[in-house]
Amino acid sequence: MKRWLLLVLAGLFALLPGIGNATGISPDGLRLVAVLDEMHVEQFWIAGEHVNWQTGMPNGKPETVEGKHTHCSAFAAAVALRLGVYILRPPEHNQKLLANAQYDWLADQGAADGWNELTNGEQAQGDANRGALVVAVYRNHHDNKPGHIAIVRPSEKSARVIAEEGPQVTQAGGTNYTSASLVQGFANHPAAWSHNEVRYFAHAVDWQRVEPAH
Repeated sequence: MKRWLLLVLAGLFALLPGIGNATGISPDGLRLVAVLDEMHVEQFWIAGEHVNWQTGMPNGKPETVEGKHTHCSAFAAAVALRLGVYILRPPEHNQKLLANAQYDWLADQGAADGWNELTNGEQAQGDANRGALVVAVYRNHHDNKPGHIAIVRPSEKSARVIAEEGPQVTQAGGTNYTSASLVQGFANHPAAWSHNEVRYFAHAVDWQRVEPAH
């Protein structure tokens, strides 16, 4: 095939979503969207309830300590479990202040379990769009106060929008969002964004082993 025709085909190929286009969503990215949607995070992992970390269902146990009792880290662990990926979770660590512990674990031990730290939100969005499990995580500077963690959700937002508001996320927290910007999702920790303290970690997903979303 002539060189000019190869170049034309390469250019057209690059326009296909999820292949050469940094903002496109690949087939595996669409599978990730389906899994996140079927978790129904806005109905489960509700703040103030004592919940089963895997399902987000209230388990009837009373809360005995003060606090908002949000479940961002339990939801992140549940998504990872659904995708066949390990992230620090019960029983290795209880749900109290788990997001801070997940931050430390990802930074110190995550690489040994297949996690790779990413440079910025644009790279995080791109990896999620290709079907990787990507988390955005912030550690509170006070050890006795909660941090926050969210799942980066595939989205076709542009690099400019990502720079303004961060990648798109699905999360539990003070407010649960099926889809929100990182700035919106981390609103209870505004310094996390303004001080550039959110870190991103990605793990490949073996989609052949993940049961399809219903």
